[in-house]
Amino acid sequence: MSKTVVVGLSGGVDSSVAALLLKNQGYRVVGLFMRNWEEKDENGACTADDDFNDVVRVAGLLKIPYYTVNFAKEYRERVFSRFLQEYEAGRTPNPDVLCNREIKFGPFRAYAKELGADFVATGHYCGVSHEGGIHRLLKARDTGKDQTYFLNQVTQEQLSDVLFPLADLDKSEVRKIAEENGLATAKKKDSTGICFIGERNFRKFLQEFLPARRGKILTSAGEEVGEHCGVMYYTLGQRRGLELGGKKGEAGRWFVVGKDVKKNILYVSHGDEGPLYSTSCTVEEMNFIPVPPERDEFVCTAKFRYRQGEQGVRVKRTGENSLEIFFDKPQRAVTEGQYAVLYDETQCLGGGVIVKAN
Repeated sequence: MSKTVVVGLSGGVDSSVAALLLKNQGYRVVGLFMRNWEEKDENGACTADDDFNDVVRVAGLLKIPYYTVNFAKEYRERVFSRFLQEYEAGRTPNPDVLCNREIKFGPFRAYAKELGADFVATGHYCGVSHEGGIHRLLKARDTGKDQTYFLNQVTQEQLSDVLFPLADLDKSEVRKIAEENGLATAKKKDSTGICFIGERNFRKFLQEFLPARRGKILTSAGEEVGEHCGVMYYTLGQRRGLELGGKKGEAGRWFVVGKDVKKNILYVSHGDEGPLYSTSCTVEEMNFIPVPPERDEFVCTAKFRYRQGEQGVRVKRTGENSLEIFFDKPQRAVTEGQYAVLYDETQCLGGGVIVKAN
């Protein structure tokens, strides 16, 4: 009897092709669509309905059963509440990382088991190896799409029964497979918004939950150059939306170099990016994949945001779940609240939250 795989169908091309590939490999495939954010647009329509309709079309074509489950309560409690807390504290969180640990590989995995799943699968661009009871998170072949960064917090138990069918495929190959097999999602554009919240005016969205408090914009020398609409709405290195054009006659751009939440001050620099660079960072909530290293100091590579190449680093463990990471070269805009994720040549070694750039 064939093994059962429950695939997280999002209504996108990646998860659609993942389901197709698994069915072609002989698995009994079941689709599961998650509703993690409940909101209606200006016309009163649920914004997740279009995605669900695509799931229905794909499941119909593949002749696989599908279910829908609502994790909106769990998402708000486990992911969105921390998202707001971090922004209110002046940090820049990454809800996609938390969503993977707390929802996709948490309640979703448990629900899949109730449906009789032997394995759980998603359309992530990454790989996994299961050898001798050790589960390793591997980089995808398509380095431009590799999503191990977003999975840096998953545990050994969560990885134990996971399949990632897209590990060895480029994005162009995935779209080609979708087109050749007539999948309704073949030409659907990739989602680039916040996990399950979607694409929107982010500042306007945040203002619905964290009321604005206007304050001063100062240079590092203490010169007042403008007014901000709330320090929590800005991120380190940000250039757009400062409305400081023409404040200085010479060429150059303004960008954010610091925030003081208690004093409600936004610090900016004009032209000089020096204040944005740091030589190390302090990391907490470290999750090692598969297990902590034997040595307290080691050399590897790291990423401090998703759209970044791997950087050479030296890592020193300062506690059970804390690190100090020293950069081979100074790094620009290493941001509190984001994740520092460690790598070797082939795999993701885990990651933790950046609490301070030094």
